[in-house]
Amino acid sequence: MSQVVTQTNCPELKLVNQGKVRDLYDLGEHLLIVTSDRISAFDVIMNEGIPQKGYVLTQISKFWFEMMADIIPNHLISTEVDDFPAITHQYRDQLEGRSMLTKKASPLPVECIVRGYLSGSGWKEYRQKGSVCGIELPPDMLESGKISQPIFTPSTKAELGEHDENISFDQAAELCGKEMAQKVSDVSLQIYQRAREYARGKGIIIADTKFEFGTIGDQMIWIDEALTPDSSRFWPSDQYQAGRPQPSFDKQFLRDYLETLDWGKTAPAPTLPDEIVQKTSEKYLEALKRLTS
Repeated sequence: MSQVVTQTNCPELKLVNQGKVRDLYDLGEHLLIVTSDRISAFDVIMNEGIPQKGYVLTQISKFWFEMMADIIPNHLISTEVDDFPAITHQYRDQLEGRSMLTKKASPLPVECIVRGYLSGSGWKEYRQKGSVCGIELPPDMLESGKISQPIFTPSTKAELGEHDENISFDQAAELCGKEMAQKVSDVSLQIYQRAREYARGKGIIIADTKFEFGTIGDQMIWIDEALTPDSSRFWPSDQYQAGRPQPSFDKQFLRDYLETLDWGKTAPAPTLPDEIVQKTSEKYLEALKRLTS
């Protein structure tokens, strides 16, 4: 797993989408999702890949998908290249450990975010309005403060390079129907509660996380990634202190470094020093080790 993969090159496969991190190939009946080592910050993709990041995200997703299978079915079929269609085997060196063969689903038009702590865009909105996505919160909350009951705070899905926008539950219901909105809210909260309890025993606070769901016929399933450091805020519980930003097992370390630069947060991205790349990699690997060991 030492090879850093920032771009996949599988000419005999049909590439249908390339996101900030994932390359999506259409295999006919199924999809192949390859998680690269690309990393983005402030919606700009960095030039350097983060060693083993794609491996970490794939293995963490697999771990959570399996743990939560009794709550909701998911799109994962296999992460083993030997189980993939034969045409993919020639690209094993790019796929091993970092790809998922998945079912095809129709994605819902909302991002499903659960917050257990007040951080990021939630903290920003709270300071302006005293609420997050229309949910009133107590008037004296601190940055990174624990919310008494986790809240479901959906957002829109932005195009690549644009920002997601926080919306209310009613707005989410307009986008995907009231019954479906209620269902994704209930399931999101249920997954989050179980994951949070589990992670707490591993010394990790899951402050918030983002889910994506889709449908196959009438069935709702969990798609995309599952509770990774890219889709969640993971904080070391032994260093937690409300009233300030927290150290974390994700790209916050990279963001903090970039904030020290004279850079306008638009492309082209600055060159990252080897030390920053390596330390970011170590944070991702520690999250995987803590959760799965």
